[in-house]
Amino acid sequence: MDRAGLRRKLLKAQAAAGDIVLLFGDESEALTHPYLAHAWAKQGADLRVSAPGQAAKVAMLGVLDWARRDLVVRTSRTKRSSDVIALLEELDRRWGPRPGEPTRPVVLVLDNGPIHTSKATRAALAERAHWLTVEWLPKYAPELNDIEPVWRDLKRHHLAHQTFTGPDDLDRAIHDAVAKLNAERNRDPLASQRIAA
Repeated sequence: MDRAGLRRKLLKAQAAAGDIVLLFGDESEALTHPYLAHAWAKQGADLRVSAPGQAAKVAMLGVLDWARRDLVVRTSRTKRSSDVIALLEELDRRWGPRPGEPTRPVVLVLDNGPIHTSKATRAALAERAHWLTVEWLPKYAPELNDIEPVWRDLKRHHLAHQTFTGPDDLDRAIHDAVAKLNAERNRDPLASQRIAA
C-alpha cells in the first residue's frame, strides 16, 4: 500500500472512532439529456437517444461525510472557485466552530483540480485552517477519493435514463436524488458496495 493509501486508512480509523470528521470533496456534472447507464444495441448501431432542445449541464460540488455516509451537494451552472467557496460556507454552517461548543477537527480530502488550488480557494481554506485541514490527493488518483463511487451511483441509479426540460428541472432532480441517496445509504450499510449490473 502506498503512502497516500496508508494516510487514508489512518484518517478513516480516526473518523470511525469519532475523533475527526472526514470529508471527501469533489465536483461532477449532470446533463439535461439522458445519461445512459446501461444499454445494448446491435453492433454498429447508433446509441443516441433523441431529446428535445439543447443539452445543458448542472455542476455538482459536494462533500461526502465518510462516517455518516451523507452527501452534501451544492449545484451551480458553473464550476468556479466561487462555487467551491460557497460549498465551504456550507461546511462552516455544518461543521464549523460554534461558541461554547466543542469542535471536532475536520479533514477535507481534495484533488489538485484548478478550482481547488486557485488563489481564491486557497485563501478561503486558509481562513478556516484553525478547524479545517486539507488532505491533498496525489495527481491523477480519483480512485483514492471516496466521493467518486457516490457520484457514479447518483448518476447511474438516480439520474439515468431521464430527460429534463432544462437546468432548473435537472437541479430539482439532483437535490431530490441526493435526499433519496442519503436515505438509502443510511438505511443500508452495504449500499456503498452496490455492483452495477
